[in-house]
Amino acid sequence: MTVIDIGGGFRPSGAMRPAIHLIGLPTDVNSSFERGAAKGPAAIRAALVSDRGNSASESGLELGTDIDLVDCGDLPLTDLDVEGDDRAIAAAVARAPLPILLGGDHAITYPVVAALVARHGPLNILHFDAHPDLYADFEGNPRSHASPFARIFEGGHAKRLVQVGIRTLNRHCREQADKYGVEILPMADFHASHVPVLDGPLYISVDLDGIDPSEAPGVAHPEPGGLRLREVLAAIHRQTAPIVGADIVELNPARDIGDITAILAAKLVRELAARIALNHEGESR
Repeated sequence: MTVIDIGGGFRPSGAMRPAIHLIGLPTDVNSSFERGAAKGPAAIRAALVSDRGNSASESGLELGTDIDLVDCGDLPLTDLDVEGDDRAIAAAVARAPLPILLGGDHAITYPVVAALVARHGPLNILHFDAHPDLYADFEGNPRSHASPFARIFEGGHAKRLVQVGIRTLNRHCREQADKYGVEILPMADFHASHVPVLDGPLYISVDLDGIDPSEAPGVAHPEPGGLRLREVLAAIHRQTAPIVGADIVELNPARDIGDITAILAAKLVRELAARIALNHEGESR
């Protein structure tokens, strides 16, 4: 099988499974504390193609032979016109049958989900994070990376939102969660078996600060007491519904140590791509 390298990604010419499109969204204009997440997509790609690892997922499926992963490169976002950047993100997602988005800050999830809803209708969302990101607005910015899920609910884009790993729930976000009926699985007494198996269409959003900083230090808002990667993968592997998209956000390479967060994020790309492929294959049978 011929493997075609596209912008650092992989595309097998004879793959039978549906193509999964990798799209970088290098923007951090809506970050509230420290910028740097715009450099995340490049760091994840570098780890994804590095000879330090290989292309295999834990399911046995491999990028380039079993999984048709098309790297579409980074969108040329401006960080000067948020509405214009949102339109560009929506247009790119509309062209990608099964996208995995590389952030960037978590604000990108709102235009991505809105674009997918135009195709699939309201989504069930599985969200890994230290923070609920439900602020009505944060520091006067309604498009803050602390607010995407409030915007998603206002737009009627979510049927169900399950948040995993939360350990910074303040009064305002607790009220927002009650308002929108968000299901929060806090870290206290957490076990991966507590994560429900969601119906489709399913979207998965991974904020890397949901993972404990001992495993993922390269984030702007590290929060001790977090998820282990094994717990995240166990929760993802429980999902059997069609996954219509996913994102991995908030990698700040300037805060990384020996690229370990980027390497972890690259593993998540492989595992999410494999789960998307397997679930869609199961649906077609």
